[in-house]
Amino acid sequence: MNTLNNQAMLEQIARNDRHFAQAPDAFFRAWKRGVQLLSPALFGMGTQAQLDQAQDKWELCPNLETIDHAIDVMSSGERVFLATLVSFYNAEIGGALLKRVGVHGLSNLGGLDLDRREVIADLILNYTGW
Repeated sequence: MNTLNNQAMLEQIARNDRHFAQAPDAFFRAWKRGVQLLSPALFGMGTQAQLDQAQDKWELCPNLETIDHAIDVMSSGERVFLATLVSFYNAEIGGALLKRVGVHGLSNLGGLDLDRREVIADLILNYTGW
């Protein structure tokens, strides 16, 4: 039995290693999908060309000043999605935005459509830090 437990533990370690070796690229792909769903104008230098050419998440950081001004005129779903994305970039600022748009817990993400839920799920699954 001990051998089976050790083998299962080694398999789990290998599975984790494989996943997290690929996680940064998967996170970046999900991040780009999220930026595209919202607006490239809110991230990085704010252009579609930059989104298309970006090679890593650092090129698509949230433009916090622009977001601060734009978030109040967005639909409720856009606001929730945007605040959730910002929370991956900066927990304190993102947390304040989430409160500002009325998100108090994960159940408040229930109003998002499938595309946005998939982006958030992929970001959570592949997050290794900003």
